[in-house]
Amino acid sequence: MKTPDLTIIILSYNVEKLLLDCLSSVYKTMEKSDQWEVVVIDNASTDSSAASVKKHFPHVKIIFSAGNNIALKQVKSPYTLLLNPDTIVYPHTIQTVMDYIKSHSDVGAATCRVELTDGSLDYSCHREFPNPLNSFLHIYTGFFRRFSRYSHSPIPDTIHEIDALTGAFALIRTTAGRQISWLDEDYFWNGEDLDFCFRLKQVGWKIFYIPEVKILHYKGASARVTKSGRVKWAKNSTNAMKTFYKKHYSSRYPFFFNWIVYTGIYLLNAARRLKAAI
Repeated sequence: MKTPDLTIIILSYNVEKLLLDCLSSVYKTMEKSDQWEVVVIDNASTDSSAASVKKHFPHVKIIFSAGNNIALKQVKSPYTLLLNPDTIVYPHTIQTVMDYIKSHSDVGAATCRVELTDGSLDYSCHREFPNPLNSFLHIYTGFFRRFSRYSHSPIPDTIHEIDALTGAFALIRTTAGRQISWLDEDYFWNGEDLDFCFRLKQVGWKIFYIPEVKILHYKGASARVTKSGRVKWAKNSTNAMKTFYKKHYSSRYPFFFNWIVYTGIYLLNAARRLKAAI
């Protein structure tokens, strides 16, 4: 196979059935003219994921690693797709998003509509950056949450620029990813997609949302298989908030304001871990 046009990277942990379904959907959407390389990164799974991939998809490259960067640094194609294993890709989605990036030289990354199993939008595919006000309003439900532009701003059903996409489906211009050294390894399990988008914007790249095509996302499948997984997800989700704030916002505010923010994150962490343990 000649140098691929696209490298698809799927980071997987203990989701054998979902991973196989995801890979099947990818290959079903592939057209004869598509030159794609598919890489599965197995994050120390204890199920039969790796063996099953070798059996059913022998052309898939398997890497054993704790994160995406080891594969990202080996990419030779001009475009890279980060794809969650708990997704189903629909026909023409990958091609449509990649064609858009190809035809717009200022676009560093793009995503499609990401739907949950109930047909609703996964807000993570269309976000503004979580500044303190957006984040504060986001933790509320009901009346106040609607004012958080982090994930509750009106979403036009047309192609448009956004702040941040989701790592569940992130199609990236490889040169843009290399420019910012790909993902920040200070994050674990959460937040790296937001941070990636923030840094991509800092160096002048645009990020676009393309709603005419979509994927299905069984959100949280890897994280919430077990109670320990749910607790770990709760811990890491709030740790990611603290890391993102410290890197990108703390220098803008005085000490007392930062103290309030960090205290709020600590309390949210405790509440989420308690709920996850029940």
